[in-house]
Amino acid sequence: MTSAALAGSTGLVGGNILSTLLTRPTIDTLYAFARRDLPNSNTASKLHPLISSDSGTWTSLYPHSTTLFISALGTTRGQAGSFANQYKIDHDLNLDLAKAAKAAGVRTYVLISTSGANSKSWFPYMKMKGELEDEVKDLGFDHCVIVRPGLIVGDRNDSRPPEFVFRKVANACGALSSGLKDFWAQDATVIARAAVAAGLTCEEGKREKGVWTLSQADVLRLGRQEWKE
Repeated sequence: MTSAALAGSTGLVGGNILSTLLTRPTIDTLYAFARRDLPNSNTASKLHPLISSDSGTWTSLYPHSTTLFISALGTTRGQAGSFANQYKIDHDLNLDLAKAAKAAGVRTYVLISTSGANSKSWFPYMKMKGELEDEVKDLGFDHCVIVRPGLIVGDRNDSRPPEFVFRKVANACGALSSGLKDFWAQDATVIARAAVAAGLTCEEGKREKGVWTLSQADVLRLGRQEWKE
């Protein structure tokens, strides 16, 4: 049995990760960080919400009984108000939580990153994501899983006009042929299931220790396999 923690549990991918973890019989306890109440909190006995509107307190709330930590934490420049504020969440808070997880004895760390993340990129967003990847790898988890999806497709509660158009195009391509969509966009449900499958594969000792980077093709393979099981 595995005790897990999740950050970003109210986002598009994170919400799907939450649902997936709650259905897995090998997960006996799930701690979920959130700024607001979670929809499953009254119906899932294994779920223990860690609610605080001040995310700066989350590291002090990190449970000391988990072996698996998954982070789908992230925001947009528009929601944060500036790239500097986005960096505080997407990079700084993620890194602080990863450090807290390591200190708490977590063996397997899973990060939802993005395709094209590179600490040497000229693009600020890709550079930020690459810097985070490099720094969490250096923390020395037994297993560090980096999930790199393309465009994330799904129904968001928040409005992201630039992404909306691309999501519509991705859905249209997928309706015609999965091959027209798969190489650049993946459904949030598939990404979530791939992240959980990878994390549990490591926890069950089916993967050698070290860094495991999931490409878009890996995400599709693991996520769709998880869907069928």
